[in-house]
Amino acid sequence: MIFLAAIIISVGIKTYLIRSFYIPSGSMENTLQVDDRIIVNQLVPGLVPLERGDVVVFRDPGGWLPPSVAAPLNPVAGAIDWVFTTIGLSASDSNDHLIKRVIGLPGDTVTCCNPLGQMEVNGVPLDEPYLKLPDGVTKVSGDDFSVTVPADSLWVMGDNRYSSKDSRYNTETPSKGFVPIDHLVGRAFVVTWPSSNWSWLDNYPETFRGVGNGG
Repeated sequence: MIFLAAIIISVGIKTYLIRSFYIPSGSMENTLQVDDRIIVNQLVPGLVPLERGDVVVFRDPGGWLPPSVAAPLNPVAGAIDWVFTTIGLSASDSNDHLIKRVIGLPGDTVTCCNPLGQMEVNGVPLDEPYLKLPDGVTKVSGDDFSVTVPADSLWVMGDNRYSSKDSRYNTETPSKGFVPIDHLVGRAFVVTWPSSNWSWLDNYPETFRGVGNGG
């Protein structure tokens, strides 16, 4: 009975409050490393507002990820994985989700790059200390662009800016590179594993200070 109650409580927490994911790629280095485990606050954006700079996990809007086939599990391993996923100790569906940093909110105009190689949001240049760029490169995107984020959508980018298939490179997909807000799982706020990488995830408010509302 106690075990059943624990499962019910864990399912409730996973469904409404927090959820665990692991990082399958290097697109968010050096903020997140491959195989890091993170905790996501699912109250964002339902009860807690989104902010520029938030690191968010979201379902594939369509065409961002290649088709994947889950490796078959024997019945025992499958049952164990289901239980661990249900109570939030496993993250078997991480490969079906993406994690990026929010750069543009609805109505924002996001442009790159200005003469100094910086990103601009609503005409305000960004100093982005979280970026990983190739040695000797100061331009924060290899490709220039200018977009206005539609209602109920986001423009997201990876911190490993030259190795991230983010909004810039998904403009031919059904979402045209934008992420519908209703696809968000929530905001990642802490790295829990490995212990050597434990850290809170910053959304760098100073980077976006002074950026007014778009539109």
